[in-house]
Amino acid sequence: MLMESVTFSESGGVRYLHFGSELIQGAMRMRDPDEIYLEYNQQMMAWLLFLETTPGMRVAQLGLGTGALTKFTHRYCPAVKNTVIELNPAVIVSARSMFFMPDDDRRLETIQTDAKTFVKSAKHQNHFDAIQVDLYDAICDGPSASSLDFYRGCYNILKSPGILTVNLFSRHKSFEVNLNNICEAFKNRVLLFSESHDCNVVAIAFKGPKLEVQWREVSKRAKVILEKTGLATNSWAADLNRENARQETKLAI
Repeated sequence: MLMESVTFSESGGVRYLHFGSELIQGAMRMRDPDEIYLEYNQQMMAWLLFLETTPGMRVAQLGLGTGALTKFTHRYCPAVKNTVIELNPAVIVSARSMFFMPDDDRRLETIQTDAKTFVKSAKHQNHFDAIQVDLYDAICDGPSASSLDFYRGCYNILKSPGILTVNLFSRHKSFEVNLNNICEAFKNRVLLFSESHDCNVVAIAFKGPKLEVQWREVSKRAKVILEKTGLATNSWAADLNRENARQETKLAI
């Protein structure tokens, strides 16, 4: 299988990852390597709104990029065991050498394999508390894994309760395909953030008991995350409330 070439650029104190084109696959502010720089990447951490980090908790990142999610979780969620799935070995090398991702340890496992294969493995069923999916190739015309079978696999490897976050490309035909497949796999229990830069939209999908909570409680939780990690969560509750139908009075999904 032909792997994308990995290239880099720097501007204004920010280092960027590319797959052989000008399209950005990830970014890191040089003076703060553990910060999640891009807004949609920050929103991929929205599972923190709904799940407490406890010892033994497992989170999977499908698609490594610059390792922004991995580094952030490794630093700010010390109770969590991270499993990273990345097919391209050059991306793994660059995440460690150019973007300062830590080496594997007791809290971090990096596996070079296809995410579509990984979610079908019987040994991973009901294994993860949260999954973050950001799978794009050099063309960037939609996620490189988008089938109903793939999202059912994601559902199956989540525990109950469990949260999936997915980066989607809103102004492309792939958006409706992915959203429909996520909704079918997760029984229509899906929320969307509003569109951020470069047409990215993050979806949040839920597995487990029905969630019912007042928006002010979601806002309080977002504030706690902001205070503990510096993650820009202050607009999350209002954004989710505004963007999702039938969620006006309280979050019920």
